[in-house]
Amino acid sequence: MNSEEAGEAVAGGAGILDLKNPAEGSLGAAHPKLVSEICHRYGGTLPVSVAIGDFPHRPNGAALAALGAAEMGADYIKVGLLGSQSERQAVELLATIGEALAWRGSKAKLIAAAYADYWEAGTLEPCLLPAAARSAQAAGCMIDTLRKDGACLFDFLDQERLGEFVAECRHDGLLCALAGSLKPCHAPVLRGLGPDIVGVRGAVCHSGVRSGNIDRRKVVKLVACLSSLDRN
Repeated sequence: MNSEEAGEAVAGGAGILDLKNPAEGSLGAAHPKLVSEICHRYGGTLPVSVAIGDFPHRPNGAALAALGAAEMGADYIKVGLLGSQSERQAVELLATIGEALAWRGSKAKLIAAAYADYWEAGTLEPCLLPAAARSAQAAGCMIDTLRKDGACLFDFLDQERLGEFVAECRHDGLLCALAGSLKPCHAPVLRGLGPDIVGVRGAVCHSGVRSGNIDRRKVVKLVACLSSLDRN
């Protein structure tokens, strides 16, 4: 997302500005200058979420990146647990980030992300994510897809497993987000699942792919589709 796209998202009624660089992966990090610019322009008007990358198991590196995003004004910081092969490793990385944020007195909320196509990458199974986030005192959890080749979240995890994930997050007081090439046609299922946040990119781009530019008209359409998300 660039500055122009941020304006399109705001004009279209997006609830959160989600900053990431699609060229660097599912949760690729945007340039610090852009993060600072958008946080300065829209911070306080709309929550700003900053992805810091699909991280290997490098807790201190992740903490440094997260702290940089927090210092620039991020409200939410998302980290992809690409290198976490176990719940123990996930807790270690998330707790290290949390300690760094607390040390600086940051109010940024840490969101831990796992991948629906976890077995292909040999990374953490999403069902383990809520427990890891709770142990590390993170604010929330997200399931996304690692590969972006047209397959969507529901191609990897069925509604039952996603429903269990949402229910566990809610039970533990964690914010719950679902993403992964989601489209307006998925709105009925998403309304039934009732996550707190639905993350999209390609669905609101001119070309319909995540490398395109955000179109406010598509944002308006998707917001309307999702505006009645149920809370079970």
